[in-house]
Amino acid sequence: MAEVNRIGMLTGGGDAPGLNGVIRAVTMRSINEYGYEVLGVMRGWRGLIKREEDSTMSLSVADVRYILEEGGTILKSSRTNPYKNEGDAEKVVENMKEYGIDALVAIGGDDTLGVAKRLHDDFGVQMVGCPKTIDNDLSATDTTFGYDTAVSIATEAIDRIRTTAKSHERIMVVEIMGRHAGWITWGAGVAGAANITLIPEVEPDLDEITNLFKKRAENGESWGIVAVSEGVALSEDYITQNAEKDEFGHVRLGGIGETLAGEIKERTGIDTRHVVLGHLQRGGTPTAFDRILSTRYGLRAAEAVRNGEWGQMVALRGNEIVTVSLNEATEETKTVPDDLYRAAATFFG
Repeated sequence: MAEVNRIGMLTGGGDAPGLNGVIRAVTMRSINEYGYEVLGVMRGWRGLIKREEDSTMSLSVADVRYILEEGGTILKSSRTNPYKNEGDAEKVVENMKEYGIDALVAIGGDDTLGVAKRLHDDFGVQMVGCPKTIDNDLSATDTTFGYDTAVSIATEAIDRIRTTAKSHERIMVVEIMGRHAGWITWGAGVAGAANITLIPEVEPDLDEITNLFKKRAENGESWGIVAVSEGVALSEDYITQNAEKDEFGHVRLGGIGETLAGEIKERTGIDTRHVVLGHLQRGGTPTAFDRILSTRYGLRAAEAVRNGEWGQMVALRGNEIVTVSLNEATEETKTVPDDLYRAAATFFG
């Protein structure tokens, strides 16, 4: 194991409330307790591929002391994939040496951590991962920071939209983030008492939805709320905004809310509108839960560097923050179990 004097830290993929909490905790423990220098890498993996003037920033305790309550990430982010173009992975390793980075803390979701795993396996990079995704779909950890905030925002939106739905006697379809896993939609649907909750894990039944709202109308309630994940498909294909893909091969989803609203209106005759929450779910101040969880993750990530736990990711298991292999963390998507979805379905109607 190579000696560690300076650690690097980056944030990749979509931003999530709590990222700054991790940055703060890693920096403060690394400096105050372990005597490391901390170098922030800007814009995710891009900062280690392109050596731009502002590709890095030195982090001090004063720089991070009061960023816990801030959303987003002071290190900025991107969806850069070092394995997309030949030679970029090697550039990452070379530039880490140029910057004097002895170990790297990568904070991200399955794409960012998948790259971290490959760099560790292919080049022996001294790497520690930290799970970040508002989707809560990373395996090997009970929950990820940002999820609680996203659910809280989506729940508040449903609460507010309900008053309009009732006043104007409309069905409102609320489109919520979730490509392969419907954790945010499930949580907001339960907490917000949606009349129907639709997630990617369960094929939607349009006849069942139609009958439910017709029955409500017969009982004098010609309004309702549908919470739907953006990854829900009415046919074999996702509904997308366009055909473009990011560097990890993901299409940009969007449109299920509008499409579903049109189907419901045509089938029921009830005025139906849609709302897309989009990036509102990512932004703003993290909840107290996410501030605490991100802080605990950051402290344990710094400790993992100190212990030389390379190729590992910090994870929440019960009440403990432990480390698991990056391979275990990225090998599969954590989806909503059927029993949890059926619990939500108890309240449909």
